[in-house]
Amino acid sequence: MAGRQALVVPALKKHSATWCGLVSPESTSLRKATLNDRRVSLAESWRRRGKFEDVKFVFPNAPNIPITVNMGMSMPGWYDITEFSDLNQQQDEPGILRSRVTFNKLIADEIEAGIPSNRIILGGFSQGGAMSIFTGVTTTHKLGGVFGLSCYLVLAGKIKEFAKEASDVNKDTPFFMGHGDSDEVVKYKWGQQTAEFLRKELGHKVDFKTYR
Repeated sequence: MAGRQALVVPALKKHSATWCGLVSPESTSLRKATLNDRRVSLAESWRRRGKFEDVKFVFPNAPNIPITVNMGMSMPGWYDITEFSDLNQQQDEPGILRSRVTFNKLIADEIEAGIPSNRIILGGFSQGGAMSIFTGVTTTHKLGGVFGLSCYLVLAGKIKEFAKEASDVNKDTPFFMGHGDSDEVVKYKWGQQTAEFLRKELGHKVDFKTYR
């Protein structure tokens, strides 16, 4: 199931890099105009400081799917969540893999448009961050960077198997994770554990920052 068309903020100068920012279901549930204003403001805040004028910003929209913790009602989501107490329980593997296809297509589309894959940054918040980390670890495209905010590692029990598909292409790609130590939904320790797993078990370069 496809989401709404992505919001795109074109590069001001010659397009030489792309920043893909994936938001969470909670964010995409905001009034569409408000969410779009926030995303455009993010790009424009950098532009006002003369930064990233050659960068195209792409903000994909999650499709509407039934979310179990939302009493089964449809809302924007990259995959289903069955409970908040332990996000690694009963994970929606088919939904996660479908979303990975979507994100790999985003990357492939930018490459087809002439942007080298190592000039593409993929990242996001909450579910968007979780999917960015998962895609960054398992994609066959060499990325410029990956970031995840307030997120965790999906399909942790199978991630080594999926990572084999990537042939270590992003082992030297910088990963950034940021997490608030008072996060009551995506627990802070889950973010810490994800960063440690990526470093020790998968050999990725991960910078983890705590927000207090």
